[in-house]
Amino acid sequence: MVTLAGGPAVPGPRVLFMGGTGIISSHAVALAVAQGFTVTVLNRAASSVRPVPAGVELLVADARDTAAVAAALGTRTFDVVADFITYLPEQARAAVEMFRGRTGQYLFISTASAYQKPPARLPITESTPLRNPYWQYSRDKIACEDVFTAAYREDGFPVTMVRPSSTYDHTRLPLLFGWTDVHRMREGLPVVVHGDGTTPWTLTHAADFAVGFVGLFGLPVAGEAFTITSDDVLLWDAVYRSVAAAAGAPEPQLVHVASDRIAALAPELGPGLLGDKSHPAIFDNARIKSLVPSFTTRIRFADAVRATLAWHDAHPEARVVSQEFMALSDRLAGL
Repeated sequence: MVTLAGGPAVPGPRVLFMGGTGIISSHAVALAVAQGFTVTVLNRAASSVRPVPAGVELLVADARDTAAVAAALGTRTFDVVADFITYLPEQARAAVEMFRGRTGQYLFISTASAYQKPPARLPITESTPLRNPYWQYSRDKIACEDVFTAAYREDGFPVTMVRPSSTYDHTRLPLLFGWTDVHRMREGLPVVVHGDGTTPWTLTHAADFAVGFVGLFGLPVAGEAFTITSDDVLLWDAVYRSVAAAAGAPEPQLVHVASDRIAALAPELGPGLLGDKSHPAIFDNARIKSLVPSFTTRIRFADAVRATLAWHDAHPEARVVSQEFMALSDRLAGL
């Protein structure tokens, strides 16, 4: 709600989050509510890990069922639609048809992994070409951007592309083998790091991302693209050492293994490694900062990871030690 001087509270601008309970979307929802927007979340079900804040309207529907979405939305119109759940070009085409004429702004969450791999120049900016021959996920996001861009050029569909990089909060560990790596650190076992551990990488806390993202609400940025990432550049070895310190583990035994060897033994990890994490990720955030001066890196990974470990220690269901990853780590470490 927004309170006018001398008058009653009136509803703030109407925002629909498609998604809204994921790592980055939940923080954006919370900030939008705090800033007085009237927020609706459309999702398949309520989340126990990241419940929507009080005052948020929750619409339950499967986003892939266009009839169900249409029924849930009814005749509603929105000032902003924030799309966190479109991954394929056919989904993008359906979104254009669904929201053409019923929103003043459409923010599509793409990905910074869509940028050229390997990058020809650093830092990466919005003008860096989009090309990722290693990861289908990234190519699909590029194809979605193509659909939305065509809709903007042809009939003014008010889309803006937003490209986050690796984003985390208290529930996510940015390690190759997740909690299994933390378990190995605490047990004094070797932990595998891809490459030589010196590739520069950017980790963005979802609460920082939310400041830049929500700051775009209502701005005349249709047809544009924005990278929203932290300014902190970390080396992968430093990431692992920060986690070990937060976990109360001894100095970790880091074993460096080429990404293509890891991918050969664990094909499910290959696209994300070869198409993203094995390449330098240094971004220029000047464009988002020029429009949202409040956006900055407030949360440092070395500080935030303590909350991440504390949350995992308090939630046994999140502390999953994979025997498959244990065996693979042993093999890669030469044990």
